[in-house]
Amino acid sequence: MQVIFLAEKPCALKVNGAYFGMVDGFEKRAELDVKDGLFCEFLPTGYEAVRFRFDEEFLLAPPPHIDLYFVKSGVAVYCRDLVKSDPSLTVLWQEKTGGSLLTLCMQGSLQLNLENEKGFHIVRLPEELSDCKPYALGEEILLEGTIGFAVVSREGELLLCTEGKVTEKGETLKAEIPFADSMGHTAAIERKAGKLVSCSIRSRYEPTERTFALALFESVLIGADAAPFLAEDLKEKAGSLRQFLGKYVSVVLTDDPALTGLVYGRKPHVFDVRYFRVTLENGKIANIREE
Repeated sequence: MQVIFLAEKPCALKVNGAYFGMVDGFEKRAELDVKDGLFCEFLPTGYEAVRFRFDEEFLLAPPPHIDLYFVKSGVAVYCRDLVKSDPSLTVLWQEKTGGSLLTLCMQGSLQLNLENEKGFHIVRLPEELSDCKPYALGEEILLEGTIGFAVVSREGELLLCTEGKVTEKGETLKAEIPFADSMGHTAAIERKAGKLVSCSIRSRYEPTERTFALALFESVLIGADAAPFLAEDLKEKAGSLRQFLGKYVSVVLTDDPALTGLVYGRKPHVFDVRYFRVTLENGKIANIREE
């Protein structure tokens, strides 16, 4: 089986104790047999190692910090949500906001300790929010960072956590959230009284010939209008494309501009990648079929 190793941060990769190279967003490939039960290690600097045995049990239920993506050629093993190797507690700040005592601290990972009349709660946060500041947002709490923000309920539920920029805060939260896709889509959202009251999607770039199919599937995923990508015979079916394609969660570019991978969740931390080919006629998509 072909195995593709990737990681969210640079890691040294070892297989059965032998150094296999460095991995991060750039992959390392190997032919491994699950029957051999090879011992694999991701070794990031400053973070705890992630270790597992590559066998049939691993493919059925990967350990924490590993996501599996089953592709045509085999499986991609992605190491993520790494924990700092220094276990000591560092308090970043403590403030009282909206009737809750908030303590942001780092202890292996970033966490918000929230205490009020509803109890004591620990909210796990991405490391990128380590510079965030708290603000009362009606009955909710806004944690605004340099490159992203989160919204937490008084019961300790993480309601929203994303990259993006807050443009207005108070009783109403307004923000711009990037999708990091090929057309530079952003969502301008407005949230009030615990509910999303408006959302408009904007794009910054026009698709190129290389990204045309990719842009179609990304647009369907985020709920943007797919009709401009389709030939006249298909435009009336633009609204039913999501039902036809199913509940995919992300889109993968391939070496073939006409072939795009769609990622579907199988169970927690395990995903399947299905591939769809488009046919262009006069610069528009005239057919979509699964390969």
